[in-house]
Amino acid sequence: MKIVIAGGRGFIGNKLTNFLIQQGHEIIVLTRSGNSLCSNVEYVTWLNGSSNLEEKLENTDVYINLAGVSINDGRWTKKHQKEIYQSRMEATEELLRIIKLLPQKPAILINASAVGIYPSSFDAIYTEKSSDKSNDFLAKTVIDWEKKAKEAEQFGIRTVFMRFGVVLGNDGGALPLMTLPYKLFAGGTVGSGKQWVSWIHVIDAVRAIVFVMENDRVRGPVNVVAPNPVRMEELGRTISFVLRRPHWFPAPSFLLKLVLGEKSKLVLEGQKVLPSVLLDEGFEFEFPTVEKALKDLLVKK
Repeated sequence: MKIVIAGGRGFIGNKLTNFLIQQGHEIIVLTRSGNSLCSNVEYVTWLNGSSNLEEKLENTDVYINLAGVSINDGRWTKKHQKEIYQSRMEATEELLRIIKLLPQKPAILINASAVGIYPSSFDAIYTEKSSDKSNDFLAKTVIDWEKKAKEAEQFGIRTVFMRFGVVLGNDGGALPLMTLPYKLFAGGTVGSGKQWVSWIHVIDAVRAIVFVMENDRVRGPVNVVAPNPVRMEELGRTISFVLRRPHWFPAPSFLLKLVLGEKSKLVLEGQKVLPSVLLDEGFEFEFPTVEKALKDLLVKK
């Protein structure tokens, strides 16, 4: 298939691109810069006044939208929050503009999203059927993002919202920052330790995207998380066990709020989210438990 990926140079996008190339697909990566990183990929510049994009993207089968400023980089100042929000809305709006002009529409639009749409809770369990929505900055961003992407349905396009949890990988995401204190012999419980972490190994995240792409029955929200979420305390102790480092220096909530501001919600609050759609459709996780995932990522082969 001919697949267009916006955000194909990011943490997940880079691994997804390589995975799809290995499967023999033709890949076009939409990028802000024209530099080529892989000879097997066509890089097309966009979002900077490029013209005739629709001509370059004709006869494409799949659009995957992972574009947007990272929520993990930097403190959440008002300026950064604006960039996080606008980058997602502008990228999705541009994809919709291109799709509208295409005489042959893609079969599917897979749009990134986040489990942050659900309210924080120590007790609730969320699936794709849960109607409860949070009202903080991240949730509002996700709600508007999904609403914008849903406009693709007016063109008869199967549209899927991949609600990612905490994606674990060595070269991006949250894991390098989470493991650093342990590597310095200063790891410990973050906040109360009771908050839920709905996580997924980056390889399973990539496999889930491809699974959804190939499964015509799937549409709407899909929780991209492992089937066994853990509390922060358990995650920390598992990192400690795998790295063979002590788990003893706590990171108090007040200190994290002081240092990170509103962004501290990413580590101090959480949701217990289950991947009901993936499980119901028969997706098999390569890394269903956090211990297996961390051993794969942190133990030298």
